Amino acid sequence: MDRVVVIGTGTMASGILAGFAGSGFSVVVLGRDAQRAQQSLEAGLATARKLGTDPGETSRHATGLINDWSDWQGVVWVLETVTEDLGLKRRLFAALDAQVPAHIPIGTNSSGFPISRLAQGLATRRRMFNAHYFMPAHLVPLVEVALGEDSDAALGEAVCEMYRRAGKKPVLVRKDIPGFLGNRIQHALMREALDLIDRGIASPDDVDTAVRYSFGFRYAAAGPVLQKELSGWDSMARAAEEIYPSLSDSDHLARCVAERIAAGKTGMKAGEGFRRWSPEEIAAERAAYEKRLKAAFDVLNMDARP
Repeated sequence: MDRVVVIGTGTMASGILAGFAGSGFSVVVLGRDAQRAQQSLEAGLATARKLGTDPGETSRHATGLINDWSDWQGVVWVLETVTEDLGLKRRLFAALDAQVPAHIPIGTNSSGFPISRLAQGLATRRRMFNAHYFMPAHLVPLVEVALGEDSDAALGEAVCEMYRRAGKKPVLVRKDIPGFLGNRIQHALMREALDLIDRGIASPDDVDTAVRYSFGFRYAAAGPVLQKELSGWDSMARAAEEIYPSLSDSDHLARCVAERIAAGKTGMKAGEGFRRWSPEEIAAERAAYEKRLKAAFDVLNMDARP
């Protein structure tokens, strides 16, 4: 049985290990506190069961302390999910460089620090990659496997194949650029959406409705390139000639967001963003969000069915 080592005990770690455990992998959770590592494992296994997958008995998996672990037999992937702290991650990668046998690939779930920077100067940096998940990790299928300056592309392809066996949808990002694929496209959309709000052209609710019930609705069935293959690039090109010159090219944060951040209105966690949120509304909206994601997950899973 292939084993995956997940380093870290936070929410991301639990979601990540749920996917592996529910796909037949044996999981090892390593942390700096034995009790938290055990709790993370149990939370991940419970999540896998909620998804309708069978992670097996807890005894099939293991937990341990980062500095003490030495059992690498059968391990096919090591992934760290520790706090987004550059110094902490660099120290961890330096330790893993010496601790983990050189044939085992190592990844970071960091979205902020490129693997080229984390692995700089390390002897085995060829086997190190970014492996970027999107929240919630147990539901969003995509994993971006990004090559660093010295990463082995063939090994990166092997990591992608491992993720396919784990039921994920990996993409190989062949250059270590800020935002990889998903966040670059997402931020291009967000910049235009917030500019439209700033200019009073549309309300936040109307922006959300326009995205969810037009091209966002279609994207569950076909990505932007395939969608235009279906509809025709000539019509897209004609629209682009009219629209492109008027799109936002701002290099700074939208006023409507900057003002809210300055006022402490950072969204649900603060009780207010573009609108006020009661605890009851937050609970209801989060539950509805997860329900919609599960429905979308089922639709996208049609790709894997015969």
